Amino acid sequence: MSLIEDLQWRHAVKAYDPSKKVSQEDLNKILEAARLAPTSSGLQPFRIIVVENQELKEKMTAGALNPEVMRDSSHVLVFAAWDSYSNEKIDKVYDHHTDVRELPRGRFSSYTDKIKEMYGAQTPEEHFAHTARQTYIALGLAMAQAAELKIDSTPAEGFSNEAVDQILNLKELGLKSVSLLYLGYRDSANDWLSTMKKVRVPMEEFIIKK
Repeated sequence: MSLIEDLQWRHAVKAYDPSKKVSQEDLNKILEAARLAPTSSGLQPFRIIVVENQELKEKMTAGALNPEVMRDSSHVLVFAAWDSYSNEKIDKVYDHHTDVRELPRGRFSSYTDKIKEMYGAQTPEEHFAHTARQTYIALGLAMAQAAELKIDSTPAEGFSNEAVDQILNLKELGLKSVSLLYLGYRDSANDWLSTMKKVRVPMEEFIIKK
């Protein structure tokens, strides 16, 4: 199938079959699609926490708008962004870049000096607003890869960030949760959205030409 057909197939599943699990092989493909997502300055300022443990999922449902969807999914992917930028974080990323490319460390210092100065003039709140936005590119690619594999997914912002951050000890990692992605296989008998037509704004209204 083409990407367009895959996207036409997918929808935000409202009920999962808890007996069906996503294989590790397929999960790895979804995670790799997210890892390969483009990010500002190539910094990849976020991480993905994979939650399969049922006890953890049960705890994370506190404050969730659709707790049963989280509970019955095969895996919950937590997209968590850096809480702030720092010179040390930037250097670590670019040291990795140069090492992999077999270049001398500091090869990109003229550029990294500029972004260090730019972020140095911003607040941690501004940092997180920027790092959080980066996660959505990866989220979209993860959903597209899942659709190609015919694995259902549900993106979610309706959850308690405070609860998830605390349960997963994200503060200690310098991270804050942004969004979740539930993965699994739909329970067709209870997924009320699966029988409805996919609805989007018409193309002639969605695209504005100038």
